Amino acid sequence: MYREPIFLKPVCQDRIWGGTKLREEYGYEIPSETTGECWGISAHPNGPSIVESGQFAGKSLNELWKKQPDLFANPPEAEFPLLTKILDANMDLSVQVHPDDLYAKVHENGELGKTECWYIIDCDEDADIIFGHSAQTKQELETMIEEEKWSKLLQRVKIKPGDFFYVPSGTIHAICKGTLVLETQQSSDTTYRVYDYDRTDMDGNKRELHLQKAIDVTTVPQTEQRTHDKVERVTSAEITTFTEAEYFSVYKWDVNGTFEYNNEKSYLLCSVLNGAASILTEDGEFPLKKGTHFIIPATLKRFKIKGEATLIVSHT
Repeated sequence: MYREPIFLKPVCQDRIWGGTKLREEYGYEIPSETTGECWGISAHPNGPSIVESGQFAGKSLNELWKKQPDLFANPPEAEFPLLTKILDANMDLSVQVHPDDLYAKVHENGELGKTECWYIIDCDEDADIIFGHSAQTKQELETMIEEEKWSKLLQRVKIKPGDFFYVPSGTIHAICKGTLVLETQQSSDTTYRVYDYDRTDMDGNKRELHLQKAIDVTTVPQTEQRTHDKVERVTSAEITTFTEAEYFSVYKWDVNGTFEYNNEKSYLLCSVLNGAASILTEDGEFPLKKGTHFIIPATLKRFKIKGEATLIVSHT
């Protein structure tokens, strides 16, 4: 039985709005000075994770999902369902919205929909996000988009490090300049842009907008999504529950000492945000550092984390 963490090599992606914090904060090798995303745990074809070490070194996460289902408690899903990213918003992201599973299946060649959530790792003192809209009917939404009444339509929310936002499909949203975010989402790369600040690329071309699809999928009126953080203090750790929702549950583990965990879930997705620690299992000790992404397989039922570190942990 395999009883080790599965460590994954991050895949960094160039984005028009990206910067260099993924290198500065986490030491990742980045492809450009406008690197916006680190796909830390991914089986999506646009950025598949590769196992870094151990028995499965060199294999893709997608390959493990299909050929080693015991690692994931023999899951019912055909494809790995989640994707974990770190985003460096050096500039504002486009105002956008994502479809649900049904719409994406019909209009995006079987792609999953995209419900996501954000943990604000760090941000500028005056940072905010776009989260939701003011339209009360589809007609009002369409008119305000056509007339570009962005200040009236879009709702802005002030943010600070440690904030958490649950962003269901159908929510108009945008991460804005000066924000570093860990995102947990469905494994989808489908985005419908509503507004992109009239930005152009090196050739003077504006990025494509997807206005009709965006209007189709936007929830009207906006439904308010709130999460209520639940904090549990256990021996040598503080566990914060951010959400336990349809597609994923997300937690923050603040470890200070030796934290023992009995894994009753099928598998856990883990990202180290700060600090340094080790995972101790029956088969050995494995170091953790800031920026490490790994999976606790279903076959690893008991382990300890020793050290001082903050992790974001999720599961389906």
